[in-house]
Amino acid sequence: MATVVLDRDDMRRTLVRIAHEIVEKNPDGPIALVGIHRRGAVLARRLQALTSELLEPAVPLGDVDISFYRDDLTIRASAPVVHATHLVFGVDGRTIVIVDDVLYTGRTVRAAIDAVFDYGRPARVQLGVLVDRGHRELPIRPDYVGKNIPTSQDQRVNVCVEEIDGVDEVTIGPAAKPTRVAA
Repeated sequence: MATVVLDRDDMRRTLVRIAHEIVEKNPDGPIALVGIHRRGAVLARRLQALTSELLEPAVPLGDVDISFYRDDLTIRASAPVVHATHLVFGVDGRTIVIVDDVLYTGRTVRAAIDAVFDYGRPARVQLGVLVDRGHRELPIRPDYVGKNIPTSQDQRVNVCVEEIDGVDEVTIGPAAKPTRVAA
């Protein structure tokens, strides 16, 4: 059974706080938000609306699909679901804030950084996540964290967003049992 750790109001307050932190930490340079498909892209869209209330002009928004940048592409059981990448602004010299829903091992973020660098050379890259659950395998640390949720390896953090799931909430529950892949 899953336990709700952030409800709709908690998520909204958390994203407002993160938006303010992004603006405060980047007073001088051009910034852009880049969400990682799927739920990271939704959260980036929400953060873009919130940061644009604080800044003129509006903060550019993009999204990346990391499917072909993953380091486990050849060992995954199923073919990846590929989404389009949209970076319609110049990346060079800009601070890019990568947005994702859950930070776990760091491998997804590494893939997103690789994808962004295929479009240019940002001045710097920052990371914003709704949930940091620990268990890093790579030396990646978020600049903006909504909530730290210490977990065990046999737990799963689920971020639900209204645009995809019909509800805004973050839950923690047991991880799905691994399935065997036929060789």
